[in-house]
Amino acid sequence: MAPRGRASSVLRWPSWPVPRCLWLPWLLAASLLACDAMAAGQPGPAGGNTHISALTFGILPIGGPSESLAAWRPMLDDLSHTLRLPIRSLSVSTYEGLAQAMAEERVDFAFVSGRLALDAVLNDRMQVIAQLTRGDGSRGYYAVLLVAKDSPLRSVDDLFRRPGQLRYARGEVLSVSGYLVPETQLFANRRLDSDTFFASVTVDNHQNNALAVANNEVDVATNNTADLERFAQRFPDQYARLRVLWTSSLIPHAVVVIRTDLPADLRQRVTAALTAYGKGRNAAAELAKLQMIHDVSGFTAAGNEALVPFADMEFNLERRRAYSAQWVSDTAMQARLHKIDVEHEALVRRLMAPPLP
Repeated sequence: MAPRGRASSVLRWPSWPVPRCLWLPWLLAASLLACDAMAAGQPGPAGGNTHISALTFGILPIGGPSESLAAWRPMLDDLSHTLRLPIRSLSVSTYEGLAQAMAEERVDFAFVSGRLALDAVLNDRMQVIAQLTRGDGSRGYYAVLLVAKDSPLRSVDDLFRRPGQLRYARGEVLSVSGYLVPETQLFANRRLDSDTFFASVTVDNHQNNALAVANNEVDVATNNTADLERFAQRFPDQYARLRVLWTSSLIPHAVVVIRTDLPADLRQRVTAALTAYGKGRNAAAELAKLQMIHDVSGFTAAGNEALVPFADMEFNLERRRAYSAQWVSDTAMQARLHKIDVEHEALVRRLMAPPLP
């Protein structure tokens, strides 16, 4: 699919017979059109990339799509003014929907989870340019398992003593805290798969999963500390009915990725605008807009190396699954483990490579 907002021109000899006397005028006109097309593809005098008519920003689903759009719009309007380019926004209800939008080049830059960013960098010609920071100065957040406050489950050991008896709500496979981390740190460690361990499994966003626990529609659900804070503000009564059963190790914050086929100077300007936001002379007003996204204090410059922890999570999950699988021989299992090791090492080298200019 051709990138949107870019000038293109295809010059063809007409399909009808052209008299010889018109050949020279035709060729001169074609040459002028070609020069105009080339000029349209060059940055303007102010470095404004006039051949890029607009940018589209993809938003990681947080709550509902309309809620996410409302939270991000004020900051995006400021970025649009700084970059002198309209910034459209695309908010979807699922991680898969955002992944598809990036694959189809309907998104130019996006705020995504580390797992989603990993796929985008590997498959969709994108690169990491920034990582969010929070007002409390934390380096990340934590995945959690939620149960009802009066649940008989008092520990994860209680949970694992009841195979096939409980109702489970989790996030999409591309969700780090909603699937990848709990699956890696809890289930794969015990040679289990959450999709077969529970009596039933539903897949939804963090907000709806927390509501499901509060309303006794499920027994256990995944979530994370950042989304749980947001949930407490929006649904205080339902939040009061919840209890955290388990907390993961630290997960690095989400990142911003951008398409690598955008002009280098535009990518640099987007990075500069993002990382300067909330830090200049309008810091107070900008920080207030960032707070609408929920305790985001800004963005720091980052590269693809920020995704190495997420690659490590995938690596650990794949190894644990390999150990728990049924193999015809130990040699077959060792071959699979070796393949996982080699692929992981190659991936880390790729992520650590110098970024594109």
